[in-house]
Amino acid sequence: MNKRTLIFSTLLLVTMAMHAQGPIWERVKTLKVAFITERIDLTSEEAQQFWPVYNEHEETLERIRKKERFELFSNISNAQNLTNSESEILLDNIMTLQQEKLKAEESFLLKMRKIIPAQKVLLLLKAEEDFKKQMIHQFRKRKGGGG
Repeated sequence: MNKRTLIFSTLLLVTMAMHAQGPIWERVKTLKVAFITERIDLTSEEAQQFWPVYNEHEETLERIRKKERFELFSNISNAQNLTNSESEILLDNIMTLQQEKLKAEESFLLKMRKIIPAQKVLLLLKAEEDFKKQMIHQFRKRKGGGG
């Protein structure tokens, strides 16, 4: 298993575990907000515009992720039994969702560039990545995997 697959699998498991444990998911969201706030040092004016756009983007991504999980878990585990036509449809659906995600990311970045300076947009992207790494590390530590 390559590193990228391992990270994706871990994130998927963490996400599923968090969804199953609602209050924990809310706590993670709160920690993420604090983490991002500290890292990008928003002014109060920036924060007033930033958080509604950021939260809307997170909701959009979550809707896309739910669709992806539905497509993947309901169909891909049975891929060997799908007809070629069914496989083509599933693959098209997955590619469409990837395009939706890409468009959402592009739209988000364009909106953010109008709200905060480019440097803070880059700090946001780094903060999100650092937060994911921290979550993976915590997950592994709790499961006894070191890391």
